[in-house]
Amino acid sequence: MPIKRASQNTKSNHVFGQRRARPKMFRAGLYARVSTNDQQTLAMQNRAMREYAARRGWMIALQVRDVNSGAARREAREKLLEAARRREIDLVLVWRLDRWGRSVTDLLATLQELEHLGVGFVSLTEALDLTTPAGRAMAGLLAIFAEFEREVLRERTRAGLAQARQKGKRLGRPITAGRHAGQVRKLHRSGVSKSEIARRLAIGRTSVRRILG
Repeated sequence: MPIKRASQNTKSNHVFGQRRARPKMFRAGLYARVSTNDQQTLAMQNRAMREYAARRGWMIALQVRDVNSGAARREAREKLLEAARRREIDLVLVWRLDRWGRSVTDLLATLQELEHLGVGFVSLTEALDLTTPAGRAMAGLLAIFAEFEREVLRERTRAGLAQARQKGKRLGRPITAGRHAGQVRKLHRSGVSKSEIARRLAIGRTSVRRILG
């Protein structure tokens, strides 16, 4: 009976007599965020990210979540960034971009830091994968949007200052009560009560008492 030889197409774990190196398993850090009044989507976010990580063959090294408003400090996100700085994760996976960034500027700043650290970033909903050339091109567009956002804020600030000037509002730091010390003492010597001095000079009664000792 002829001996069956192994097919030449059969993959071998050896290359030129040496064992083939196994592909690196990426360590993923998963981040989810929900508002205080909308926590029902948290389980959905986590499930979707875990399933995606499993399909990509990633090991979940860290999974964190923030439950707060958009403007609040995101302590769990900072914990994930600290893990990236210590090289404990190879990439960050989020469900959606607005879950990660507070603004376009904030989003871009954190993505640039991750890129500098050599840590990838993937957003599931937008299919944004910064480990690919197409994803890095998308990050370039985000830089343009971030600059646009900053210019809009600057323009709003300039418009607000101009409008305040037109209405006769005083701009800059408020005048401190100490500058009225001479007037306070003069009015007090003339018999004006402390409360009346405070009213006339538009300063607090406590400030008047402190000036008069």
